[in-house]
Amino acid sequence: MQINPYLFYDGNCEAAFTYYEKALGGKIELMLRNEEAPPEMPSPPERKKKIMHARISIDGQVLMASDAPPEHFHKPQGFSVSLTVGDPAEAERKFNALCEGGSINMPLGKTFFSKGFGMVIDQFGIPWMVNCPLDQYSH
Repeated sequence: MQINPYLFYDGNCEAAFTYYEKALGGKIELMLRNEEAPPEMPSPPERKKKIMHARISIDGQVLMASDAPPEHFHKPQGFSVSLTVGDPAEAERKFNALCEGGSINMPLGKTFFSKGFGMVIDQFGIPWMVNCPLDQYSH
């Protein structure tokens, strides 16, 4: 069995995944647009270029997402995508990249459980936690 986060964006899924590919070292594996669906699954003209399903791999972990139809989009809340990074310098680099155009909820800093932990909402509205755990908390 596999468990993966599935994120819903407010029309900016492609921009988000393109950014994550660059900033987090990910690899977009799939970017399926509404216009690529079979004829029996029509979409309004303004949604043709929107993303029906996307998949990105980041260090062997998979995030999936799509652009939610406007009437179904809700601002993300009640969760964070957790990014665990072994090297403190790399954790700081990734945290800073996620902060670009976003807002910091908790600056990256040392904690009793971590060499560096911080929380941010990225420029696409997705909440993230970046953690560089101490060895005894890395499992």
